[in-house]
Amino acid sequence: MILAFNTSTPQFSIALLKEEGTILSEYYMASGSKNFRRFMPGMDFLLSNSNVVTKEIKALIVATGPGSFTGLRVGLSEAKGMAQGLQIPIIGVSSLEAMAAQLPFVTLPVCAIIDSRKGEVFAALFSWGDDQHMIRTQEDTCLRIEDLPSLIKKPTLFLGNDFNRQGHLLQEMLGPKAELAPPHLWNLKASAVGTLGLKRFLDQDFD
Repeated sequence: MILAFNTSTPQFSIALLKEEGTILSEYYMASGSKNFRRFMPGMDFLLSNSNVVTKEIKALIVATGPGSFTGLRVGLSEAKGMAQGLQIPIIGVSSLEAMAAQLPFVTLPVCAIIDSRKGEVFAALFSWGDDQHMIRTQEDTCLRIEDLPSLIKKPTLFLGNDFNRQGHLLQEMLGPKAELAPPHLWNLKASAVGTLGLKRFLDQDFD
C-alpha cells in the first residue's frame, strides 16, 4: 500500500494506492479558514475507513511544492515523521508536475499554476510526447499572474488551484490562447501525486 498526500495548496488531499496504481481511497478537503488543522483527522479518517493499518504502508509519496509554505511544512513534517517511525521511504514529487499529469495525453501544451498568495503564481509548462510520456518544457517559475502571457507562445491548456479566479483572469489576458481544463480537474489530487511517484517507488528510487 502507498500513502500519498498533497498539502502544497489550500485544498489538501490524501490517497491510498495499491502498488499496481489503482486507488483504494482518497480524501479531499476544499480550502477554508485554518484548513490544515483538519489534515491529521483526515488522515485518521482515511486509514480507519479503508481498513488499512500503518504497517501495511510501504512508502510515502508527497507533493514538495511549489506552493503554500504552511501547507508544505505540515505535509513534509508529517511525511518525515511517519517515514522515520515506520522505517519506510519517502518520494517527493513536484506539485506542478503532478497537477499537469492530471491531463494525460492531450495534444496542447499544459500550463499548471498554483497561487503563491502574494499576487503571484508558480507556473510550469509541460507537453506529452509521442511515446505518451510527459515532458517538462518550462522549469518552475514564480511571476505575477499579469506576466504569465510572456510564457505562452501558442494555444495552451491551463489548470490551477482556483478555477473561479484564475480561469477568468487567464481568459481575459490570453484570449483564445487560453484553453481551460474542466473545472473538476482543477486542484491537485493526492492520487495524481501518488501515481506520478509510483514508478520511482517500483524502481526503488527514493528520496
